[in-house]
Amino acid sequence: MPLLPLAPPAALRRDRTRWLRRIAELDPETDYHTIYRISVGYEFPWDYNRALELALYRTYCVPSISALLDATGEFSRCGQKRYDDTSILMNEMTEHGVDSERGRQSLRNINRMHNRYDISNGDMLYVLSTFVFEPIDWIAQYGWRDLTEAERRAGYLYYREVGKRMNIRDIPADLDSFREFKDAYEREHFRYTDTNARVGQATLDVFRAWFPAPLRPAADAGVRALLDESMLEAFGFARPPRWVRPMVRALLRMRAGILTQMPPRRTSRLSDDRGNRTYPGYPHGYALESIGAAEPVDIDEKWLRKPTRAD
Repeated sequence: MPLLPLAPPAALRRDRTRWLRRIAELDPETDYHTIYRISVGYEFPWDYNRALELALYRTYCVPSISALLDATGEFSRCGQKRYDDTSILMNEMTEHGVDSERGRQSLRNINRMHNRYDISNGDMLYVLSTFVFEPIDWIAQYGWRDLTEAERRAGYLYYREVGKRMNIRDIPADLDSFREFKDAYEREHFRYTDTNARVGQATLDVFRAWFPAPLRPAADAGVRALLDESMLEAFGFARPPRWVRPMVRALLRMRAGILTQMPPRRTSRLSDDRGNRTYPGYPHGYALESIGAAEPVDIDEKWLRKPTRAD
């Protein structure tokens, strides 16, 4: 029997640029949330998920960040739940908007968790920068099309508003200066520590657990193939075999090529997270206000935020 062609009939793919045309009709200065929601939910849902996973992973290369995460014990006790909580809260804000009822509740959860701890503004600002730039960099390499300037600008403006609502100060005024901040922060702070290694390995164990046991060594090598040299060194991870990186990149580019022939997505993946393992009924059957880490127990008080008179 002859093989079926990879490309669907022309009638199904003729509107592949439907969402791109919609984005072109919008103004990123005022419609940034709509543009960002289209990019994340319809055009690049899988890519944004992978890029934001790498964004969080990247932040664990900063010793002050990994030391706090290691002290909470969240990753060793319930790494998958922490991953799912973060995914839900970010998706809720993106789907509904930061000033919607669900967006505000998600931000309250996020701020409640962060305000427990003594976290520097620099670390918070760096984490925010990774959410802006990791998707840009990932899609430039592996996306089925390039992000438009409007999409890049919209992503920056969206996270600028998130950052303001998290009381993050000194957010750079544009993408170029924000990129300069991110790169300089990494040059100054990326270095190996034992807490980097423990948090990095605990996160890698979460990723590995998504695969059947026989495939976990390959998944381990595949994840390490996506990390740059500075991350491998900061985590103390062994470099993957030389052939793994070219193979992973070739597979990702092959996937992108196939996606160029697929019809546009009709429903947003933001409210249909089938990979969620902690809340199998998502987006139904859970209370949004309960999402997130519980109050810390048995943690050294040096990590906790000191009350101020304004508190």
